[in-house]
Amino acid sequence: MLDPFFKPKGVAVIGASRDPHKLGHGVVRNLKEYRYQGPIYPVNKRASEILGEQCFASISDVPDPVDLAVIIVPSKAVPDTLKECGNRGIRYSIVVSGGFSETGEEGRKLEEELKSVADEMNINVIGPNCIGTIDTHTPVNTTFVTGMPEPGEIGFSSQSGAMVAAVIDWARGAGVGFSRIVSLGNQAGINETQMIEALCDDSQTEVITAYIEGVSDGTAFLDSAERASLKKPFVALKGGRGESGAKAVASHTGALAGSAEAYEAAFKRSGVLQAGTMEEMFDWARALAWQPLPEGNKVAVLTNAGGPAILAVDALEKAGLEMAELSKETKEYLRSRLPKAASVSNPVDVLAGSGPGTYAVALDALLTDEHVDALVVIQAPQDWFLPASLAEVVGEVAGVHDKPVIASIMGKASVDEALSILHKRKIPNVAFPERVASILAAMLQRKEWLSTARNEPDLFGVADRKAIKSYATRENWPELLEAYGISLPPQEEVSTKDEALKSAAKIGYPVVLKLISDTVTHKTEIGGVKMGIEDEDGLIRAWNELEDAASKANTGMKGALVQKMLSGGSEVIIGIRQDEQFGPLVLFGTGGTDVELLHDVATGIAPLNSMQAEQLVDKTVAGAKLKGWRNQPEGDRETVLEYLMRMAQLADELPNISELEINPLYVLPKGKGAYAIDIRGTYREE
Repeated sequence: MLDPFFKPKGVAVIGASRDPHKLGHGVVRNLKEYRYQGPIYPVNKRASEILGEQCFASISDVPDPVDLAVIIVPSKAVPDTLKECGNRGIRYSIVVSGGFSETGEEGRKLEEELKSVADEMNINVIGPNCIGTIDTHTPVNTTFVTGMPEPGEIGFSSQSGAMVAAVIDWARGAGVGFSRIVSLGNQAGINETQMIEALCDDSQTEVITAYIEGVSDGTAFLDSAERASLKKPFVALKGGRGESGAKAVASHTGALAGSAEAYEAAFKRSGVLQAGTMEEMFDWARALAWQPLPEGNKVAVLTNAGGPAILAVDALEKAGLEMAELSKETKEYLRSRLPKAASVSNPVDVLAGSGPGTYAVALDALLTDEHVDALVVIQAPQDWFLPASLAEVVGEVAGVHDKPVIASIMGKASVDEALSILHKRKIPNVAFPERVASILAAMLQRKEWLSTARNEPDLFGVADRKAIKSYATRENWPELLEAYGISLPPQEEVSTKDEALKSAAKIGYPVVLKLISDTVTHKTEIGGVKMGIEDEDGLIRAWNELEDAASKANTGMKGALVQKMLSGGSEVIIGIRQDEQFGPLVLFGTGGTDVELLHDVATGIAPLNSMQAEQLVDKTVAGAKLKGWRNQPEGDRETVLEYLMRMAQLADELPNISELEINPLYVLPKGKGAYAIDIRGTYREE
C-alpha cells in the first residue's frame, strides 16, 4: 500500500528551488545524487530548470509517470497544493513543510484542513513537518539531508526529523547499512502503526527500528507490532518517558505521550524490544540482523586483557546473563594450545602477546562447547598485529558455528579496516565491552518472547454474571471481587457502635475497624484504621477514635468496616486501570502503606495467561519474597497468580471501571490462600 513512498514511478518536487541553501533544492539534489532512476519533476513557475531537470509551472503540467509528490511550500498553501495533487491523480504525498500542530492552535486547525483535503482526495500523506523517505535498495532519497546510508537490513521509522538527520550522518560514519528510513512528522496521515506494517512487509528489511513519541491507536499498534515481531525483530526507543519529556513531546510533534509504564507493558506484550538509548537501539538492531539468537543465557568471554573482560563480565551478570561453565574437555584443549600463563577458565584470557592464530584456536573451542550459548570476543589495543587480521579470524570462525558472536575490538583510530571486515562478515562490534551485555540480553529476550508468543489468556468462569454490571455501577467492589472468585476475609459493614460489637463477636476477635467515608481515600493517613482489636473494650475505644479522626479530618463517618484480623502473611498490591492508549492494564507489586515509597511494581496488558502472570510477579521484589525470604515462609504464590489473572480478566471485561485496586492483598503461607483486605475503585459512566 505504501510502496510509492519508497519505490515511486516518478517524483514531483513542489516548491523546488534553484537556491542551494533551500530545502526544495536539497530534495532535487538528493534524488539525482543518490541515483534515483525514475523521472524527477521540479515544480517552480519562476525557473526553467533545476540541476538539469526541466521545471513545471504547476503540478497539473507534470507528465506521467508520477505517483509521489514532495511538498515544500509555506504551510498555508499546503491544503490547496495537496488538492491540486489529488486532481492530478497523485495519491501519495510527503509534506515537508512545518507550521502545523507543532506550533499551536492555529497550526492545529491548518493541519485539520490538510487532513480533510487528504481524506477527500484519497491521498496518503506522510507529515507534515517531516524530512521524507529513503530506500537504499531502490534507490530513492526524498529528504533534503546531505548523505545516504549504505544499503542494509535495518528499517528505521521516526517521529522526529532531527533523529533521522542524525542517524543518516551516523550511519555513513559507522558503516552501518539501512534498508528504509522514514520521518513521520506530525502523522496527519500515515502513522507509526502503518509504517511498521510497511517495514514488516519489505523484503529488504530484516530488523525494524523506531523512535516513538506516541501512538495514534494503542490497540491497532499492539496488533501490528505483534504481527511484525513474529516475522522479524522490532526495536523501539520511546521518547517522553519522564514528566518533562512528555511535555516536550506535546510541543514537538503534537503527539500525546502515554505513561511510561503502559508503553513498557505494551512493548513487552507485543514482542517489541525497548531500548534505552539510540546507541542501544542500533547496537541491538545490528546483532539481531546479523547473528543467530542464543539458545540460552550462558556466555563465554575471550580476551587478551583482564580489565576489559572484567567490565564485560560485570555488565553481563547485571543484565541477567551467566558466565558459562566450560567443559573439562574444552579447558584441557585450551590448556594444551594456549600460552602457559593463559587463563582457560571463563573468561578465557589468551594474554597480551597472543595473535590472531591463538584467538582462532580459542574461538573454535569455545563455540564448540555445548555449555556456551554466546561468545564475546575482546581485543584491547596492541601494536604487534593489525586489528584487521583478528577481524578476519573472528568472521571466519564465527561463520562455521550457529551461535551469536559479539566483538569488541577496542579503539577508534586504528580499527576502521577491522570494522569494515567485521561488517562484511556480519559480526557486530562495540568500542567498549560493557555494551555487549544489553545486546545479548535483548537477543535472549526475543528468543524467550518467540517461545511464548500467541499463548491465549487464561479465563475463568464468573459467578452471577448478570449481577456484575450492577456491582460495578454501584461501586460495590467486595461483591464484584467475590463474583470474580477473589476471596475477602470475614467482614461486615456497620453503621453504629452496637452493630460493630455484634459483628465483631460474630466474626471473632481479633478484628480490624476501618472508617467508611465518601471523601477519604487513604484512611491510614487520618488514623482511620484500627488494627489488632482484641475485645469489646478495645472495639469501643477504636470506634471512639475513628469518630474523633473523622471529625478532625472534617469528613463524615458513614460507619465502619469490621474485618477479621489476619497475621503471618505478606502484603502485595494488585490493581487495574484503563489506559487511554492501550486499554486495560494490570499492576502487581509490594503492597501496604509503602507502595508509593518503594515503587516496587510491574505493569502488564490485560488479560493475562499464566506465563505472563508469572513474568509480571517475578519482576518485583514482592514476587521474590513470595518464594520465601529469610525468616518469611513461602507465600501462596499460586493463589496470587490466579487472582492476578482474574483481576486482568475483570479489567478486560469491564472497561468502564477506570481504576480498581486491592491494597493490600494479604497473602498467607503456601496453600492457605490470600484475601483482599482493602479495595477502592472508580466507575465511569458510558
